[in-house]
Amino acid sequence: MTVGGLKNHTVRLYAGEGIMDNVFYAARLNAAKKNTRLMSREGAAELLGLSVSTLANYELGLTKVIPPDSVVMMADLYNAPELKCYYCANECPIGQGMPIPTNHCRIEQVAVRAYDALSSPHLDEAKKNILSIFGDGKLTEENESTIERMIAYTGSLVKTLYELRLACQKLLSEGDRKTW
Repeated sequence: MTVGGLKNHTVRLYAGEGIMDNVFYAARLNAAKKNTRLMSREGAAELLGLSVSTLANYELGLTKVIPPDSVVMMADLYNAPELKCYYCANECPIGQGMPIPTNHCRIEQVAVRAYDALSSPHLDEAKKNILSIFGDGKLTEENESTIERMIAYTGSLVKTLYELRLACQKLLSEGDRKTW
């Protein structure tokens, strides 16, 4: 799991019978490196305007569906926009079928992937096919496989570009202009 730059970081929480990973807890701990009030659940709950027990329930996975406004507040406070994506990809019935990035990667990794995706011959093919397939407003059997390839490619492209957007947002909001 990658959350808030903590690649393969396992957060050990004892909830019921087992140990579990929790992206909200991991994001809070990562944010605590810059804001010590977030080290404690009490401090984070106060800043979020939540009760300590509510935040504990979120972090322990005891809340079946976390309210979207709480996810937005955590994402903003923790500077972890990937929490919104995680929520949409895993909790929202509409978002579950969409190409939503859920991992936070270093900006240089995402930039290389975005450059490759935009330089791909698949992009040129997709551009040509848009007019040839959709120009006449008719779907033929011959075009179906081409459309399926376009759906797969554009989904991958959208996901990569959105991941780049998230990485840029995070970079700009961190305020550390030295290096990344």
